[in-house]
Amino acid sequence: MIDHLGISVSDYERAKVFYAKALAPLDYSLIMEVTEEQTGHAAAAGFGADGKPDFWIDGKGAMNKPVHVAILAKDRATVDAFYKAAMAAGGRDNGAPGIRPHYHPNYYGAFVLDPDGHNIEAVCHAPE
Repeated sequence: MIDHLGISVSDYERAKVFYAKALAPLDYSLIMEVTEEQTGHAAAAGFGADGKPDFWIDGKGAMNKPVHVAILAKDRATVDAFYKAAMAAGGRDNGAPGIRPHYHPNYYGAFVLDPDGHNIEAVCHAPE
């Protein structure tokens, strides 16, 4: 089980605003933020649900290659809400909400590229 993961972004403040808006439908919010003085390197923001920051961004600068992160959604409507919120927050479409039967018959996901090109997905595995 993964406890948390972090990615570097080119514009920390812009990314923090993007993720706060895009992840809100998934019940994710900014849980904690640490400063450069506290960490000894770039500031970082931890997003998560239920008080547990499990998705982190830091201001170390853009990564050489984008990453893919999938966050579990409670239902298909939440996947749709994530997609809408992420697009409104400045994300770019990388796969509108829908069934991805090549994964399995109930795989319902949506994919959005964040400002640095990271592929952020919301996915629901439940039937309708």
